[in-house]
Amino acid sequence: MASQGEEEQPPVPVTEKQKEVAEEKKPVEPIRLPTVEEMRGQDIWNNCLVRSAVSGFMGGGLGVMMGLFFGAMDNPILHTQEELTAKQQFVFTAKQMGRQSWRTCKTFAIMGLIYSAAECVVEQARAKHDETNTVVAGCLTGGALSAKGGPQAACIGCAGFAAFSVLIERFMDRHN
Repeated sequence: MASQGEEEQPPVPVTEKQKEVAEEKKPVEPIRLPTVEEMRGQDIWNNCLVRSAVSGFMGGGLGVMMGLFFGAMDNPILHTQEELTAKQQFVFTAKQMGRQSWRTCKTFAIMGLIYSAAECVVEQARAKHDETNTVVAGCLTGGALSAKGGPQAACIGCAGFAAFSVLIERFMDRHN
């Protein structure tokens, strides 16, 4: 019923779309502060030494797996295959896989360690989390990994790894 001075409004038709929108709206939840344990965990992870060590360890693990995979694909005994028994071929291939796995493990561990340490230090020094940190960390990593080849190789490694790092960061969309 309408009170005096007010007109009675006809009911507004509700469409299916409006019902769906109303159902999707969730109530606003209060802000939850982190617990002491969560803050300690964040403090530990924000330590550059911890972050670098974990990245180096994980890079080494990835290197072992990739080394085993690519070592299994490699067949270095093509010309002597007729001279070796099946057991000798298996042992030779297993040793090759182990050596390949160890080399790849070291490379990926060093790569992960240098990259994460550089990114963490630059991020803490600049007090920003943006793409510049990625470029600097990629450049330092690429330059360090290719430094044995001389200054030209270090510059090319710097540019290549920095570009690759930026592409990966944009693909993963971490800074938005």
